Amino acid sequence: MVTDRLPRIPRSDALDNRERILEAARALFATEGLNVPLREVARRAEVGPATLYRHFPTKEILATEAFADQMRACQIVVDDGLADPDPWRGFCSVIEKICELHSRDRGFTAAFVSAFPKAMDFTAARDHALKAIAELASRAKDAGRLRPDFVLDDLILMLMANNGIQAASAAAQVAASRRFAALVIQAFRAVPEPSPLPPVARLALVLPGLTR
Repeated sequence: MVTDRLPRIPRSDALDNRERILEAARALFATEGLNVPLREVARRAEVGPATLYRHFPTKEILATEAFADQMRACQIVVDDGLADPDPWRGFCSVIEKICELHSRDRGFTAAFVSAFPKAMDFTAARDHALKAIAELASRAKDAGRLRPDFVLDDLILMLMANNGIQAASAAAQVAASRRFAALVIQAFRAVPEPSPLPPVARLALVLPGLTR
């Protein structure tokens, strides 16, 4: 007699619900950040709150799943920077690409700079990325290209400032982030070396009397 139970296969409707919840969470987190109530995620996904909590008991778990692709992309960016034989060029590439990645999703930045104690997988991946950036920064300092007083907290400060950019469209948001990254890189240089900035982007707020 067979006593071992076969693994339980999720029903197709349960899988559909899970994917709808993740899709709704990604859309809402990207535009509204992590403060979106879970009941709004459930409403957007067209499922009941009980269904959402059955799949994702906490917002941290939901965010971890929703941002899995972004975290993998972030890790690839950092790994590529570390692999560059020129540490300053690798460091600049990481700054540029991470700013753009975070500019496309406000929720991802909020998750990245949060402690997320109930989502250890996310926290471990985030900490691994930060340690890799710290290693790259150390190499760039040793090469005399990165200012010696740079600390990892400056990267977090950069991400928080980048997350505050409010542009008139998604494309303008990315363009503004690229210009911001170029300005940050100038500030991080050990020796000032002016270079052309990316084009100015149309921001959501233009103060009266300012010319473009």
